Amino acid sequence: MVCFSSPYSSGPLLLLILLTCVTQHGYVEWTQPLYRHPSMPSHPTSAKPTKPPTEVDLEIQEIIGRLDRLVPDHPFTHVNATTSAQHSVATLLHPRDTFCVGEWLEIRVEARDHQGRPKEYGGDFLRARISTPARKAGASGRVEDFHNGTYLVSFMLFWEGQVSVSLLLIHPSEGTSALWRARKRGYDKVIFTGSFLNGSSYVRTECGLIPRANTEQCQYLDQRDQETFCCNKPQLISCNALTHMTTRSSPLSYLSIEERSLFVRSRMGVPISMTFGSVNVQSCGRETVTESCRVGMDSPFPSGFVLENEWRPALCRLSRFSTLNGTLNCLTGKLIYLMGDSTLRQWIYYFQKFVTTLKFFDHHGIGVLGIHVLMDVGKHIKIQWKKHGKPFVTQKIYEVKNDEYITREIDKVAGDKRTAIVFTLGQHFRPFPIDIFIRRAINVRRAVQRLLLRSPDTKVILKTENTRELLAEPERFGDFHGYMQYLAMMHVFQDVPVGVIDAWDMNVAFSTNNVHPPEHVIGNQINMFLNYIC
Repeated sequence: MVCFSSPYSSGPLLLLILLTCVTQHGYVEWTQPLYRHPSMPSHPTSAKPTKPPTEVDLEIQEIIGRLDRLVPDHPFTHVNATTSAQHSVATLLHPRDTFCVGEWLEIRVEARDHQGRPKEYGGDFLRARISTPARKAGASGRVEDFHNGTYLVSFMLFWEGQVSVSLLLIHPSEGTSALWRARKRGYDKVIFTGSFLNGSSYVRTECGLIPRANTEQCQYLDQRDQETFCCNKPQLISCNALTHMTTRSSPLSYLSIEERSLFVRSRMGVPISMTFGSVNVQSCGRETVTESCRVGMDSPFPSGFVLENEWRPALCRLSRFSTLNGTLNCLTGKLIYLMGDSTLRQWIYYFQKFVTTLKFFDHHGIGVLGIHVLMDVGKHIKIQWKKHGKPFVTQKIYEVKNDEYITREIDKVAGDKRTAIVFTLGQHFRPFPIDIFIRRAINVRRAVQRLLLRSPDTKVILKTENTRELLAEPERFGDFHGYMQYLAMMHVFQDVPVGVIDAWDMNVAFSTNNVHPPEHVIGNQINMFLNYIC
């Protein structure tokens, strides 16, 4: 699997918090968080360490330290001092008339500011892609940051033809620095509202990921995994009466006016000037990959490429499950758990549309965010989607009575050779300090390791989070935060024998800037999943 520093190569992270305790699934009165990261600014709900850090705490700190080193802390006084895509220059190294499939195409990028002056530090958030539109082909590139204003962008040449290069400056280093500082500053960019049943009516109170000082709290604590969620306790109502939740964005921003000016559309995703055009790539007799894809294989970066609108992994061969009979033969007798967000819910809708024998089981009409179950009783197929536990950010009202963290859901799976689990985390964690995400990823890893000890034949697949729309609010939901989480997730699971469906890499290769990619992209994700389990 990809090691931390290899995929792209800009990025940061942060750390902090968590809990206190008494009961495992009940509530406790408010107490101080265990610790906070030394770099975390003071916050009304934070506190100095009261207990020594656990093994998980130390791993979180180590991962955040790695990420912190990827993003320079560079405030700026004027936009002219920030990185300019138009003034920066990309130069092809070792140019020649023809390249061969299987070779690396290397490009040097020199970052310059709006006055044409070379930058002296790195941290720019770049997106690199090659493509051949006539062949419906695309692939991601690797970006190595030398932290001195220069970058090495490397592309594996996977196919023949005229190959074009795209280098986009998503955010200048001053923008990534501002976003990283803002992410560390609090948990209040999203407001949770919980509904408590009181007879035949509801009482609503504010909730969140950390307890609020000087307010009586309902604290829903998973003591083993040290994950918590809190609500202001309504008067004379039990904490066990919490039934529904909804969220909305808070009006606050931790960005200055000058910093916010970096995140207008005209300054995001701007092409970098290049001194060369497309390159000619020929086959040169390269051998094709023959090993079939299987769970536990390494996942390099880039992990594959798109050709004729089909995803093709870099290190293994995929079979095409393009017929109903082939897909049914693979799914027969399988118990499949999809755990995560709406990007995995897309899978269950895809299965329903293209595998016509699968029918939804009625879960009493609990809505789009409730449990979804597809079944084919005759062929003993069951596919279930369930959303991950809090934080879950949506303006829709959803039930929390049967909410569980993914770790607890995995613990309930007996597992066998006909059982498969697919999980994803990311989009709903972007507005919060990243220690929340890393802790959850580590806890899921531990749950997977427990499952594989008791049932080593169970197939476990990690789907990384998707890229999303460029205009998604950068401070809360932008891809810079997703990229940091992507790096952290790949690091956490680098030594765990799971299958990887690198949705981040796929989305870039397909040039899909959509958190819910189109049907043909979902189909390619599912085809890779079927190869893992059959």
